[in-house]
Amino acid sequence: MGDVAEKEMDHLTFKSDTVLSDVHLHCPNERHLMVRLNAVGQPVFLSYFKLLWNMDNQASEKYARETATGGEHLYGSGDELCDKDRNNLKYKGELNTEGIEALLDEDGDLEVVRRPQNVSDLEAEDLKRDRVHPVILMKGKENSFEDEEQECTCGSIVKIEHTMATPLEDVGKQVWRAAFLLADYVLFKRDVFRSCTVLELGGGTGMTSIIMGMIANRVYCTDVGEDLLAMCEQNVALNKHLMEPGGGEIKVKELDWLKDEFCTDPEALYSWSEEEIADLHDHCTVIMAADVFYDDDLTDALFRTLYRITHNLKHSCTVFLAIEKRQVLPTLNFTLRHMDVTCEAYSHFRNTLNDMENLPDGKMKYSVEPIKPDFCQFLIYERIEQL
Repeated sequence: MGDVAEKEMDHLTFKSDTVLSDVHLHCPNERHLMVRLNAVGQPVFLSYFKLLWNMDNQASEKYARETATGGEHLYGSGDELCDKDRNNLKYKGELNTEGIEALLDEDGDLEVVRRPQNVSDLEAEDLKRDRVHPVILMKGKENSFEDEEQECTCGSIVKIEHTMATPLEDVGKQVWRAAFLLADYVLFKRDVFRSCTVLELGGGTGMTSIIMGMIANRVYCTDVGEDLLAMCEQNVALNKHLMEPGGGEIKVKELDWLKDEFCTDPEALYSWSEEEIADLHDHCTVIMAADVFYDDDLTDALFRTLYRITHNLKHSCTVFLAIEKRQVLPTLNFTLRHMDVTCEAYSHFRNTLNDMENLPDGKMKYSVEPIKPDFCQFLIYERIEQL
C-alpha cells in the first residue's frame, strides 16, 4: 500500500483548459490595445514590439549604445560580438542608462517614488521615469498608438495582432517566446538568409516570418485555420513597411500537417497555386518553425511533413527549429522525486529528431546541430535558459 501511495504522489497532474503566453507579462510598459473581436468572438489585441535593429546599421548601433546596460554592445547590428551575459537585460520602461541608484531610507528600506498627479509636478520634481498613459479599449482598426508611432522610426516597430488566453487548439493566435528567439537569430545571421526562399511551418501570428521578410526574397508563412491565417495576413499588411526596403514578399498559405498534400482548392482562401508549389520546390533552402512542439501527435505530423517536403526540394535545405523546453497545458506533470516539471512533449520532440537523423534513407541524409542562444538580442523579451 505504501509503494502504491508513493508511486501516485510521485506523479502529480494539474489540468487546465486555457493557455496563456507569458511574453506580455515581462513587458509591463508595453501597451496592448483591444482592436476587435475575431470570427469566433475572441478579443484581438494590437501590440507594438520595439525592434532594436533596422535597415540603417548606424542608427541601430547608436540606439544599442544608448539603451544597453551592463555590457558593451548588448544589442548590436549583427556584425559584431555581443555581451553573452543576459542577466543585465532591462525591459522597456525600466532602462536605467544613467546609473541612478535606488532611493533607500535610513533603515535601508526602498522608498517608492509615487507617480505625479500632473505634468507640471513631473517637471518640478525632475523624476527620471516614463510617462504612463491609460490603455483605451475600443473596437475598430484605428491607429490608436499614433503618439508612440511618431516617436519611433517606421523601421523599429513590429505591430502584431494577437489574442491573449486561448484554448490549446488556438495557441497559434498568441505570441510565443521561441518566435522572438528565432527572429533574433534571423537578424543576427541576416547574411545567411538574404535573398532566400523560406518556408515557415506553424507561423501563427506571423512574427518570425515578418522579420524574415525583411531579409529574404520570399517567405511562405503557413498554418491552418481561416481565422488564424486571416490574423497572420493582417499582421503582414501592418508591417509591410518593414519589408519594402529589401523588397521581400510574404505569402500566407494553408499547410495542414495532417494531410499529405498542399491545399490547391481554388475556392479556399489560402490555397496554393501550382506555380507557388513549384517555386517552393525549386528555390526553398530554409525551413523554420518556432514553438510548435507541444503535442506528440502534432510533433509526429510535423516531422512527416518535413520529410515529405524536403524530399521534393531541388536544393539542400536547412531547418531551424526554436523551442521552449516546457510541458504545455493542458497537463503539467510535477515529479516529487526530481522536484521539477517533466517535459514529456520536449522529450518526444528530441526522440523524434533523433529518429529522423538516423533514418536509413538512401536519398536523404539529415544531420542535427544545436545552436547556443547566446547571439545578439534585437527584441525585448526574457531569454530564459529553457529556450
